[in-house]
Amino acid sequence: MDFSLTEEQQLIQQAARDFAQNDLFPEVIERDEEQRFPKEEVRKMGELGFLGMMVDPKYGGSGLDTLSYVLVMEELSKVDASSSVIVSVNNSLVCWGLETYGTEEQKEKYLTKLSTGEIIGAFCLSEPEAGSDATSQKTTALDKGDHYVINGTKNWITNGSSAEVYLVIAQTDKDKRHKGINALIVEKGAEGFEIGPKENKLGIRGSDTHSLIFNDVKVPKENRIGEDGFGFKFAMKTLAGGRIGIAAQALGIAAGAYELALKYSKERKAFGTEISNHQAIAFKLADMHTQIEAARHLVYKAAWDKDNGNNYDLSGAMAKLYASQVAMETTVEAVQIHGGNGFVKDYHVERLMRDAKITQIYEGTSEIQKIVISRSILKG
Repeated sequence: MDFSLTEEQQLIQQAARDFAQNDLFPEVIERDEEQRFPKEEVRKMGELGFLGMMVDPKYGGSGLDTLSYVLVMEELSKVDASSSVIVSVNNSLVCWGLETYGTEEQKEKYLTKLSTGEIIGAFCLSEPEAGSDATSQKTTALDKGDHYVINGTKNWITNGSSAEVYLVIAQTDKDKRHKGINALIVEKGAEGFEIGPKENKLGIRGSDTHSLIFNDVKVPKENRIGEDGFGFKFAMKTLAGGRIGIAAQALGIAAGAYELALKYSKERKAFGTEISNHQAIAFKLADMHTQIEAARHLVYKAAWDKDNGNNYDLSGAMAKLYASQVAMETTVEAVQIHGGNGFVKDYHVERLMRDAKITQIYEGTSEIQKIVISRSILKG
């Protein structure tokens, strides 16, 4: 087993680390408080190639492997999970789905702009009554011959108001249940397409999360991804890869909190010595480091599976389940190590703790990951 990174991967990791520290860090607290979308930072991430990392260069992408993408996600998430989730959605849910299942015309029209960051995309699956239960789509896409007419509401959509391209999952034939679902490309500005109010969230507050409303929105047939009825399979395949990105985000949040706690423990003194010299603190750090390293191996293994053409449903689900758990536990301990300072915004760990929670919820809750894992091991 070779756990070493290639020279190229190390350079990519360092580039992401430098960008996170130099560009994301300076105003990250202000963006969180103001719920401000990192527009300028997203533009720079596009220039660095972070928004189409796994896309073939012929469509404007970086043509890199999944592990390189995971390394970037980890470094960005150490500092600003609001920015990293934009990278995750654009790469894992939008670009990957279009490149893997889209037509050549769809790739030329949309993917070339998405992969360079000229525009960003959104993935629209969740609904008021269809979050984890993705088969129960209430949004409809009625077949009108040469076009579909979409009606319904989508909830908790990342990049909700900032995207230009939306991949919408909708029900065409409810009698067929999951086999009657389609995935359609909807452009911003389409008649009848409205963006609802911005959600006031616990964490990742710099990311813009909105409800989307569709009132008789006409979508041409050429904007359907895959064959008729392929939408549910498209969503599940896309989410399987998306979970690796969110697992990497959770890993980064945990690692960022740990690094802050380790540094603080060597500076803060109590009872005449640095608090890192007290066993109670030293043991916390030992547990945090061990859990993060275990999560890192799960995340990297899932990325390796994807890169090597292996089935990554199980490894991706395990990585997301465990990494998100570690993110939550590690950030809570980081706040504890900081004591009273951990409860104020200037020390960053309270924000990381708030950001960590969403990794246990979106792109498949922890409970859904356990369903995926249990089904896989019981079949085996």
